[in-house]
Amino acid sequence: MRRREFMQYGGLGAAALALPGFARAIAAEDLAATMDVGLKKAIADTAMTAATEAGASYCDVRVGRYLNQAILTREDKVQSISNTESVGVGIRVIANGTWGFVATRDLDTASVAAAARQAVAVARANSKAQSAPVVLAPTPSVGEVSWRTPIVKNAMRVPVKDKVDLLLGVNAAAINAGANFAASRLFVVNEQKYFASTDGSYIDQDVHRIWAPFTVTAIDKASGKFRTRDGLSSPMGMGFEFFDADPSGRIALPAGVVAYGRSYDMVADAIAAAKQAREKLTAPAVKPGKYDLVLDPTHLFLTIHESVGHPLELDRVLGYEANYAGTSFATLDKRDAKFAYGNQRVNFFADKTRPGSLGAVGYDDEGVKTKKWDLVKDGILVNYQATRDQAHLIGESASHGCSYADSWSSVQFQRMPNVSLAAGKAPLSVDEMIKDVENGLWFLGRGSYSIDQQRYNAQFGAQLYYEIKDGKVTRMLEDVAYQIRTPEFWNACSAICDERDFRLGGSFFDGKGQPGQVSAVSHGSSTTRFDGINVINTARSLG
Repeated sequence: MRRREFMQYGGLGAAALALPGFARAIAAEDLAATMDVGLKKAIADTAMTAATEAGASYCDVRVGRYLNQAILTREDKVQSISNTESVGVGIRVIANGTWGFVATRDLDTASVAAAARQAVAVARANSKAQSAPVVLAPTPSVGEVSWRTPIVKNAMRVPVKDKVDLLLGVNAAAINAGANFAASRLFVVNEQKYFASTDGSYIDQDVHRIWAPFTVTAIDKASGKFRTRDGLSSPMGMGFEFFDADPSGRIALPAGVVAYGRSYDMVADAIAAAKQAREKLTAPAVKPGKYDLVLDPTHLFLTIHESVGHPLELDRVLGYEANYAGTSFATLDKRDAKFAYGNQRVNFFADKTRPGSLGAVGYDDEGVKTKKWDLVKDGILVNYQATRDQAHLIGESASHGCSYADSWSSVQFQRMPNVSLAAGKAPLSVDEMIKDVENGLWFLGRGSYSIDQQRYNAQFGAQLYYEIKDGKVTRMLEDVAYQIRTPEFWNACSAICDERDFRLGGSFFDGKGQPGQVSAVSHGSSTTRFDGINVINTARSLG
């Protein structure tokens, strides 16, 4: 099980690991219910009053109702259906210049007030070991506001039967197209979050996410050899409208490959996957060497996540994650030295506002209004990802709005926002990019990967690999991975397709912290070319 993506197309046992604290099973029809806003405000006011009376100089309260539905199928059978709810309140305070945090699932007035007082006691105890007081960047009071993921169809309201029929139809389509096995899954998340603080903000948010992964397997019965292909869609911050067969959501690519944007034809992708998995059985292995790489957004998102998103997390840069997840090569002195993270084509931005993205919210879990900001500008490292208590460490006057907790029972801390590679400015299609490649490889989909503790050296595989010779896609290859050193790789970027090809990939369960938490984050890009990248044969055989 991977640390960062510990729920990878797994069974219900793995899915349960990602559920919020104190989750309980509920009926599917109860997933559509909501908590009364007046009740949430009363709970928050009770906590803030008790905390300030106990001596807190600051208090924020998160009242949360976290809902998860997971449906797992294989061939013509439903393996499991899980509907869970987790409800409670997390109270964070500053007392004696130090953080304290306590959570409770008991929402009566006495229990909430007692938890707030305990949080103050925790802060005072912590202050004995803290050398410097917490410094909070100011954030304006927004009064009473609300924000909703702009969904068309609430997936929680869609009958379970309709979802099961979709998944079993996907499996049947894959089997009919030549697969021997097919497993499809659906994960739906709704975070009903209410934030209040002594700064004067009362923020009610309703956040929705959806993910529909599948895996198909083709077997050569004579040899026993088998190959798989996972789905090429991305998890999204959307409702069930994600499955509407909208032709505008399809992007035609070379070799008959179809990419998907803000809508997803899961059946069509499964049919393609079955045929491609069978084609993999006879595809030759790659010959190792230097190649020009054309990386599709369905693949490049993970490279961005690991080599840009994580190393620019400020807590990692400062060494706060060293014991668990490592540090970062992108240290503060590099920003001061105008470090060349990539060449002038390379622009990375963080964005918590893009509709459809996994990380899109109106306000973060510190009540900060979300925004978009530059991380790498014209190839130069210019910024990081900071929360209210980190901003002063990099000379910023305000938080970037990237604080998040995966449950009311977890304390909020710095989490990666959506981090994306800006599209190319000049008109350039995928076909036009490939026409200029003499000896290259085209990568699609997420595969296995490995990266060091400083996010400097890495290796990435994919779902599909195609050879490019003299400007044409010629054949499928297998057993391929490329090796990178992060700054050398991004400095080797030679072309980026324009905005017409820009698509989001994403991680639905990205792990971080001790105790561990998971978050969802998107990474956008257009198809991008890199020249002279080292490619290895992962099977140790030559085709």
